[in-house]
Amino acid sequence: MERFINLVLLCSSFLIFSPVLAQLGSLEELSFPRVTDGMLSDPPDEDWLMWRRTQNGWGYSPLDQIDKSNVTNLRMVWTRALTEGSQTGTPLAYNGILFMPNPNDVIQALNAATGDLIWEHRRDVPEAARESLGYLSTNNRNIAIWQNLIIDTSVDDHLFALNAATGEQVWETMVLDYNTHPAIQGAGPIIGNGKVFSGRSCRPIAGPDACVITAHDAETGAELWRRRTIPAPGEPGDETWGDVPFEERKHVGAWMPPSYDPELNTLFIGTSVTSPAPKFLLGGVENQHLYHNSTLALDGDTGEINWYYQHLNDNWDLDHPFERLLVNTAVTPDPNFVSWINPDITPGEERKVMTGIPGKTGLVYTLDRETGEFLWARETVFQNVIDSIDGASGGVTINPSLTFREMGEFATVCPNMHGGKDWEAGAYSPQTNTMYYPLRNMCMPTLITDDPSASHRIYAMSVRHEIAEGESNLGTVYAISAETGRTAWKYEQRAATGSLIATGGGLLFGGDTNGRFKAYDQETGEVLWEVNLGSPVTGYPITYSAEGKQYVAVSTGSAATTASFLSITPEYRPTFANNLFVFSLP
Repeated sequence: MERFINLVLLCSSFLIFSPVLAQLGSLEELSFPRVTDGMLSDPPDEDWLMWRRTQNGWGYSPLDQIDKSNVTNLRMVWTRALTEGSQTGTPLAYNGILFMPNPNDVIQALNAATGDLIWEHRRDVPEAARESLGYLSTNNRNIAIWQNLIIDTSVDDHLFALNAATGEQVWETMVLDYNTHPAIQGAGPIIGNGKVFSGRSCRPIAGPDACVITAHDAETGAELWRRRTIPAPGEPGDETWGDVPFEERKHVGAWMPPSYDPELNTLFIGTSVTSPAPKFLLGGVENQHLYHNSTLALDGDTGEINWYYQHLNDNWDLDHPFERLLVNTAVTPDPNFVSWINPDITPGEERKVMTGIPGKTGLVYTLDRETGEFLWARETVFQNVIDSIDGASGGVTINPSLTFREMGEFATVCPNMHGGKDWEAGAYSPQTNTMYYPLRNMCMPTLITDDPSASHRIYAMSVRHEIAEGESNLGTVYAISAETGRTAWKYEQRAATGSLIATGGGLLFGGDTNGRFKAYDQETGEVLWEVNLGSPVTGYPITYSAEGKQYVAVSTGSAATTASFLSITPEYRPTFANNLFVFSLP
């Protein structure tokens, strides 16, 4: 009788608790420590939990085991081949695991100390999706982690989540139908307050409805809101397109990951050029064509535009979609370095700013991130497209001699469509209150043409890439004070420079198209360590700690800009292998 009662109690317990177990998953899943919203806002020192590590876009880690005194001892400890395709991946590091996005929607979980494979997920992508979007669709720039989920956007225009412990798919949501509204999803998402934020590059053939920024519920994948970057008739900004029909308003993409301020619950994201680029082909050169080449400050809960700032009325594919640095700093622009200053600034006043180099012109912009008020801007590499910026209003005046007005016009435009600044990310260090940027000295002789064989026909342009006149070095790294705008130092080299990270050890890490990966002194720009990885350093570096040891990881391969850079520096002949490299001290 006693055994029968115990059996009944056991069965009852199972019936009561089995639904809970079913929801929580296997014991393996239960052992995976959950990543909370609080951890994303303030991550543990040892982890790298999103694209630029933190929601503010800094690309900074406080880890200091590797520092200026010992970085010369850094050694490679393991490497792993990655899948073929455009390679600009950013690993995430958490709980002793690296989660590595590979091209073509492949995600790997790797032992962070040894490189051993834990699991691999290969998404079954329809061939039609690959064909409609081309080479750039293979790019998988970054993924996100939340709770026990790895979340990513896919070639076939879906958002999907994997179980971080097993690699099994948990949910997926279609963002766009690639058959009718194809969009390149390579930017990947970031997460804030339980929401998955993502933008995309919208192809001209997809029309304006593909040009969207979205928010989804991180737990379920349910869409919460979508914000078009091109206004429809009757919406705010519609008038800035003149009489251009809605269906002919195209290509205003948001193709890089945003930044997020949890206190303001605001998403900061940049947008791209139109197609075609010359505005005489889109109703007139005087129209703003909102919201192209702008910073959008979006309400995290609704997607409503709190404010916007248009950096450039772009006739040349000089996009402005890049990372926004969210920094609290005194604002004291130095007129010896800063050309355009708001006259109403109180020097030394502490402000919540959005700063950095958001676009291909190479201009540093500093805006009040609560209001969008223009504070200051300055040049870096040579540019000839912006004549002036009104300090009081932030209004930008472009060079009238470069404003194309008819087919067949020709001009040399600087920088070129690869920047200045491009998708390669800069970094900010709170140790120095300084931002660090990989930049290029490039120009492009440009012909406006409707020739379908033109090099950049979707923009109605044919261009040639060259080093700016008077320069011999293509690549630079600029160190610029976030408070004053002063140049702290500048490092120049022949090869094009790649993405940077800053560390608590007083170091910058970054690579170049000739396969060199370097450690710089944050304060002086001196190169303290260098290694030849054989292939262009196209991935975003990270640093993390596993089992008490600090590691530095970076990937190599080929990206959209690589061939153009190497054509300008023909003496360099790297290979193009997609690999992940990991370094540590002995």
